[in-house]
Amino acid sequence: MSSQSQGKLLRDAISSNNPLKVLGTINAYTALLAEKEGHEAIYLSGGGVAASSLGVPDLGISSLQDVLIDVERITNATAVPLLVDADTGWGGAFNIARTVKSLINYGAAGMHIEDQVSQKRCGHRPNKEIVSSTEMIDRIKAAVDAKTDEDFVVMARTDALANEGLDGVIERALAYEEAGADALFPEAFFELDQYKELKKNINIPILANITEFGKTPLFGCNELSGVGVDMVLYPLSAFRAMSKAAENVYREIKASDSQESVLKNMQTRDELYDVLDYHSFENKLDELFKE
Repeated sequence: MSSQSQGKLLRDAISSNNPLKVLGTINAYTALLAEKEGHEAIYLSGGGVAASSLGVPDLGISSLQDVLIDVERITNATAVPLLVDADTGWGGAFNIARTVKSLINYGAAGMHIEDQVSQKRCGHRPNKEIVSSTEMIDRIKAAVDAKTDEDFVVMARTDALANEGLDGVIERALAYEEAGADALFPEAFFELDQYKELKKNINIPILANITEFGKTPLFGCNELSGVGVDMVLYPLSAFRAMSKAAENVYREIKASDSQESVLKNMQTRDELYDVLDYHSFENKLDELFKE
């Protein structure tokens, strides 16, 4: 993990990219893979923690501690700034303050906190319930006030489109910006013009969540940049691909005499060692314990 402010690294990446691609990494190894490909920002999804680390649905089941375990592992493995899904903050003002301080201590660069009720749902599922704008403003203020690194990014996510329409989203966005949010995450937009209209009204960066199989079409970065989007998030793209690949391998081993037919889809041992810088570790051992 870099000693430089991770929040500053994330802010610099946002300002120097148009837009910044933010890659979902569910564990330390996928973070290394993203870093190896030259990505400048990574992301830990709450749904990813629930599914990959706990094997449960994204329904507000996971805790702050569950998330911190994965945050620490990722930030220990890479210096790429990490944005973290903090759901609704795991409680009231004091809990939110603890969340912010803990995430900073564990090396995160920023977090997003949302305006759903505490028994939240995936942002692309029906029947979401949201709290009042006043309650969300209190969440944002508690988060901002708790910063021990002024550059740590507190991003406000709003799920209001489904319940209150675009006018409601814009009204909330203005209030969230005034409360101190550093960026805005409008969830489940389905038209480019919605981003464009939102951008006209606020002065903080906007993130577009381009998750697969959800309500938002797979807009390209050029068209998103053209309507004012500053960050494009791919929260679980690699996880979905990894999961499908694992299914296929397990199915083949169950049905066949060996795994030879799926070798072509596997990362080789040498490729793994290259990502992990394995040989430098091994050489260090040889130097330390040579006779």
